[in-house]
Amino acid sequence: MKRRWGLRFLVLVLVLSAGWYAWNTWRMRPIVGALEIAPEWQTGAAFTLGEFDVLWNGKRGLLSIHHHSRPEKTLWANVPGRAFVGGGVGVEEVRESRGLFRIEDHLRTTCADQTLDDFATEGERLIISGQLRCSDGSRVPYRFTLTPDVTNHLAFRLEVQEPLNRTFLTYANDKDEHFFGFGEQFTFFDLKGHRVPILVSEQGIGRGKQPLTFLADLTAGAGGTPYHTYIAVPHYITSKMRSLMLDNSEYAEFNLRAANMVQIRLFAPVMVGTIINGDTPTDLIQAYTARVGRMRPLPDWILQGAVVGMQGGTARVRDVWQQLQAHETPIAAFWLQDWVGQRTTSFGKQLWWNWELDTDRYPEWEALVNDLHAQGVRVMLYVSPFLADVSEKPNHRRNLFAEALENGYLVTKADGSPYLIQNTSFAAGLVDLTNPDAYAWLQTIISENLLGIGADGWMADFGEALPWDAHLAAGIPASTLHNRYPELWARLNRETIEDAGRGDDVVFFMRAGFTRSPLYATLFWEGDQLVSWDEYDGIKSAVTGLLSSGLSGFAFNHSDIGGYTTITNPLLSYHRSKELLMRWMELNAFTTVYRTHEGNIPDANAQFYSDDETLAHFSRMAKVYAAWAFYRRQLVDEAAQTGLPVVRHLFLHYPDDPNVWRIRYEEFLVGTELLVAPVLDPQKETVDVYLPAGRWVHVWTGEVYGSPETGTHVRVSAPLGYPAVFYREGSDVGAQFVANLRAAHLLDEKGAQP
Repeated sequence: MKRRWGLRFLVLVLVLSAGWYAWNTWRMRPIVGALEIAPEWQTGAAFTLGEFDVLWNGKRGLLSIHHHSRPEKTLWANVPGRAFVGGGVGVEEVRESRGLFRIEDHLRTTCADQTLDDFATEGERLIISGQLRCSDGSRVPYRFTLTPDVTNHLAFRLEVQEPLNRTFLTYANDKDEHFFGFGEQFTFFDLKGHRVPILVSEQGIGRGKQPLTFLADLTAGAGGTPYHTYIAVPHYITSKMRSLMLDNSEYAEFNLRAANMVQIRLFAPVMVGTIINGDTPTDLIQAYTARVGRMRPLPDWILQGAVVGMQGGTARVRDVWQQLQAHETPIAAFWLQDWVGQRTTSFGKQLWWNWELDTDRYPEWEALVNDLHAQGVRVMLYVSPFLADVSEKPNHRRNLFAEALENGYLVTKADGSPYLIQNTSFAAGLVDLTNPDAYAWLQTIISENLLGIGADGWMADFGEALPWDAHLAAGIPASTLHNRYPELWARLNRETIEDAGRGDDVVFFMRAGFTRSPLYATLFWEGDQLVSWDEYDGIKSAVTGLLSSGLSGFAFNHSDIGGYTTITNPLLSYHRSKELLMRWMELNAFTTVYRTHEGNIPDANAQFYSDDETLAHFSRMAKVYAAWAFYRRQLVDEAAQTGLPVVRHLFLHYPDDPNVWRIRYEEFLVGTELLVAPVLDPQKETVDVYLPAGRWVHVWTGEVYGSPETGTHVRVSAPLGYPAVFYREGSDVGAQFVANLRAAHLLDEKGAQP
C-alpha cells in the first residue's frame, strides 16, 4: 500500500512539473502580431544611412539592415510579414530578499499588431512610423528611428506614446544561431532558447541546484535561478556575427525561446540601442567597448603574485606571512577584509559595516603596513555603500550610519524614513549616490579611512541591492536607476583614487556591474560562489561567468579561490574540501588575479594555510601564476586598447568551429597563446580537452597534439599541481612560459610530470 501511494505521489509530481513547464513555456512566448502596410509602401525602397543600407521589401513585409563592408550579410531584419514594433501596459510585481530580485510582469493591455504608414528621412536619419493596435481597441502611434553613429554603429530609437509603458522590439534570427554575452552569465554560455532578464541582483544560493535552491528559497527567499547575476548587460554577440546593445537601464528581457525570432521587452516607453557591425567576435567586442568604455591598465604590482585574503588580526597576518615567505611565495598583497572588525551572524563571520580601522583587532597597524610595504607587499581592505548601526560595537569611534542618517544621506522610503535593507541578522542603510553631498561624504570616508591608513586597494562590495520602490534625492525612479547604481558606485571609487593622485596605482575590485561599469572599475570578481563542484553555483559556474563576462567588456575578472558560500545545516551542508580548494588554485593561477577568500564560515573550510601540503600547493600555483606575468602584462595592455578580455572563450578566436559553441566551462584561452582545461570534478586526474585547429604543446610534457586543419579531442593527465595547459606550437609566449617554469623549479629537467 505504501509503495502504491509512493508511485501515485511520484506520478502527481511529474504531472504537476510537466504542467508547470508547459505553462511557463507558453507564458514566455514572444508576443507578435500582424504587420499592415500602407498602400504606398507595398513595393520597395532603399535608404543609405552612413555606412549602412536599410532595405524595404513591401511585397514580403521585410525590413533589413546591411553594412557597406559586406552588403550580403544581414545585420538585422524583422520576421517577414510580422510586426516588429509592439507595446503594452504592464504592472510589475517585484519581490526582493537580501538583494535578490524577482520580477513578474502582468500585462493589462497588449499592442501586438502594427501598421507601417510611412518612411521619412531627416538628413541621415530614417524615421519609420505608424500605429499599434491594442487589445483594448485603442490605437497608439509609434516612431522607429535609425541613425548612423560611427562607421560600425547604427543607433535605433523606438518610441511609443502613453499610456503604454512597455515596448517590444521583435526581429529574426536563424534557427542555428547561438547567442552569447548578456554580462556575467553563470550557468549558460549559449543563451539561445532562454529568456534572459537584464537585472542586476544578488545571484542567490544554489541558483537551480536542487534541493539547495528549494531550501534556500523556503527559508530565506534566496535560492536564485540560473539567470540571476551580479552583472547583467543588455548586449550580445551571435554565432552569425550579429550584435546589438541597449542603452536603457530600465528592466529588459531578451526572449530567445523561439527558434526564428528575438523579442526584447523593455519596461519603458522609449527603447534606445545600437546595432553593431563586425566580421569576427573580436571586431564586435572592440566596436562595442569603443562605444561604452574600456577598462584601464592594471598596475604591475597586482599582476606579480598572490593576493592573500585572510582575517584574524595583526599577529595572525604576520604568522601566515612568515609561512608564505618560507615557501618563497610570490605575494602581491594581503587583503584584510576584517580591518573594520568582525561580527558573528546567522550567515557566519561578517564585518561591521562601519568603515574605520578596528585598532583592537589590528594593533600596531602602521608598523604592519610599513613592514609589508618595505617587502614590496601591498595592503588591500574592504568597503561598500552600505552602513550599519554600530551602537553595540564597543570600540567604535564614529558611527557612520548615524552620521548619514542625521544628514539625509541614505536611500529612503516614500515617507522619508531610511530604507533599511535586511542582510542576514542585521539591516543596513544604503548611501544615496544621487545625492551630491552624500556622494562627496562617502568619498571623504574612503580617502581618509582607507587611503589615509596606507591601503593600496580594496574590495568595493555590493551595488546590486537598490530597492525597486526606494526614493532618491535626484528624483529618478529607483526602478530606472537600479541597474545603474553599481556604475555610480564604481565611478565614486574611481574618482576618489584619481582625486588622491593614485588613479594608476590603486586597485578596487567589484562584483556588481552594468553596461558602463568597466569604464570606471579597475577589476571585477565574480561574487559569492558556493564551495562546491557544481555547474549552477560552484567552481564550474565561476568559469562560465568568467568567459561570458569577457564578451561585454569585463576584461579583468576572477573568482574567490575555493568559493565563498559555506553552509552548515542539519539538512544540507556545504564545506570547502581540501581537494576543491587545491583545484580552484589551479584554475585561478590562469586568471587575471590570483586571490584567496576564507569564506563566510572560515573554520568550516579548508584554507590555504590549513596544512603543509595545501600551503605548498598554494605557493606552487602562485609561482605558476607568476611565470606568465610577462604575458599577463601584455594582455592587460591589449585589453585597455581593444576591450578584449585576458581570459577568453574559444569562440573569440575560433568562431567558425561549431565544437566551441558548446563549451561552457570545460576549457578556455588565455589570450591567444595558452589553452587551459582545469580539473573541475572530484577525484579526477585526467581531463578531456578539445584542441581547436592547430598544433598545441602540452606544457608539462612537451608532447605535441592536434592537427593544423581540424580540431582534435584528447585526454591528458592532470594530477594535482599539473593542470592541463597547452601553448601554440612555435609560440614565443609558450617558450618563455616554459623557461620561466624551469627557472622556478616547477618543471624537472626532462619536462615530465611525476
